[in-house]
Amino acid sequence: MSSGSIVLAGGGTGGHISPGIAIAERIAEVAPELGRVFACSSRPVDANMLTNVGADFTPIQAEGLSLKPAKLLSFARSFLAGRAAARELLLKRNARVVIALGGYVTGPVVAAARAMDIPILLVNLDATPGKANRWVAKRASRVLTACATPEMPQFAEKIVGMPVRRIALSTMSREECRAKLGLERGFHTLFVTGASQGAASLNDLMQTLLRTDRPVFGGWQVLHLVGNADRAQIERAYREAGVRASVVPFMHEMGLAWGAADLALSRAGANSVAEAILNTVPTVFAPYPYHADQHQKWNAKPYHDEGTAVLCEDLIDAEKNRATLGAALVSLMGDHAKREAMRARLSARPREDAALEIAKLAVELAR
Repeated sequence: MSSGSIVLAGGGTGGHISPGIAIAERIAEVAPELGRVFACSSRPVDANMLTNVGADFTPIQAEGLSLKPAKLLSFARSFLAGRAAARELLLKRNARVVIALGGYVTGPVVAAARAMDIPILLVNLDATPGKANRWVAKRASRVLTACATPEMPQFAEKIVGMPVRRIALSTMSREECRAKLGLERGFHTLFVTGASQGAASLNDLMQTLLRTDRPVFGGWQVLHLVGNADRAQIERAYREAGVRASVVPFMHEMGLAWGAADLALSRAGANSVAEAILNTVPTVFAPYPYHADQHQKWNAKPYHDEGTAVLCEDLIDAEKNRATLGAALVSLMGDHAKREAMRARLSARPREDAALEIAKLAVELAR
């Protein structure tokens, strides 16, 4: 008889999928007899990331909750269809535990698991739990969180840290990482990333700085992940400024990117923050500006407060950002001593393997 499977439910962004992959990796290490299958969203980013690592996954139909009559009806239909598909998946894979990672898709999967008396382990990944996670928490067997939840301090039983994939952790020197990525030797490296979706405002800011603050780039090269933006346009901006740059849409081997970096400019999703901190990269964090609750700010704020990172509001407009976000970045590019002091403090922090701790609890529930 099959030992059964652990189902990891969540998706819609790399910030949901990457931690799930990290947990699945550790489950494979501690309980190889248990299957691992993702119940993800139908967004392309989910399939892209999960296919890349050879993961077993099934997209589940889901939509966000809206109280507008037309959208509420659509939500209800989607939820019922998703719950039916989730029930079929849970039965087919002999699910022993569901790990809920957040996003719309968790709702129907958790509803199906609850009806089938399958234990539910919620892993909250953001400082401000979203609607789906707040709903799941009331139905979960156990609730963990990757970071503090200041607005809901009693939300979880324990803060475990962010689960980070092994491929996102550097195991080589900066020079070795740069060589692997085809970057130049002898130059400081700035890593710019908008995470899996890209960040138009960060792309615009960099193009502005190349025009207005060109001298600061002397002695630097840039590794820039541009997401879905016009790669050719951004490459042209670097070329016209005479700045060495590698411009790519997306990178799966994030450990190489972080490992190559002396400094980073990044969104402040919980996953990006954890990767920067664990790879000891001094980073200027620019939280996603369109979230109503501004939850990305809280992911980076503890590190800003302790002086191991810099947190700046993204004002969206490139000229406005140049005076604040851009100024913070330019200042650190020119202050080698401050960067190294930040890196030293990051290196002194204890390193936890949250993914392993979560995997062990999930296996315990499964058994």
